[in-house]
Amino acid sequence: MPLKHCSMKWFETWFDSEYYHKLYKSRDDNEAEQFINNLITILQLNLSSNILDLACGKGRHSIFLNKKGFKTMGVDLSPNSISYASKFNNANLRFEVRDMRESFCESEFDAIFNLFTSFGYFESKTENLKVLKAIETMLKDNGVFVIDFMNANKVINNLVREETKSIDHISFRLKRSYENGNIVKTIDFTDKENDFHFTEKVQALFLEDFQSLISQSNLKIDSIFGDYNLNPFNKEISDRLIIVGRKG
Repeated sequence: MPLKHCSMKWFETWFDSEYYHKLYKSRDDNEAEQFINNLITILQLNLSSNILDLACGKGRHSIFLNKKGFKTMGVDLSPNSISYASKFNNANLRFEVRDMRESFCESEFDAIFNLFTSFGYFESKTENLKVLKAIETMLKDNGVFVIDFMNANKVINNLVREETKSIDHISFRLKRSYENGNIVKTIDFTDKENDFHFTEKVQALFLEDFQSLISQSNLKIDSIFGDYNLNPFNKEISDRLIIVGRKG
């Protein structure tokens, strides 16, 4: 059986694949909505705010923000994800295919959200800085940003090396490792008599890495949280690393 393989960047192929959404279809939408509600409360966003969901995937956070009454734009590199999300377009919600490293407007947004570990995909930390510079450019003065990342400390210390997940009659064989500063997951499976192989590779960025990167921009950190209920961050036990700050 042929192995389906591609020389494009891993995030260009995997995130645009139907199998990515199959593997992660059990994501907790109620948890995501509660997180958004908590952010809206702590950021004191008013309904006139214009929000960008950066690396929005299929747009679940964007759609919920729009239902709450906010003018929202979702952007992602995956054409398939944006095609799906665009079904929900309305006067105050739109989706576009964009590279998160490139700004496409200036001082337009009151808030920019980068959620669910949608950061650190690239080969170098210089490209991470490009993302932050794009956020800086697109935010209004005193606009707020939120980066929701994994707690790399806890992930590395509790790495599940191998497991198999059976979803929609497909057995996804997952292997994880920590190598060269990256958390790497390989995904192998067979479907319709074809063998598939994909890779996820996310930089293991720690709080100090974000502090260093953000210090090189005109962005400032206001608060750091460790979970979607916005409890304080503890590098040993927190599930998430959530950074909240603003421009200027």
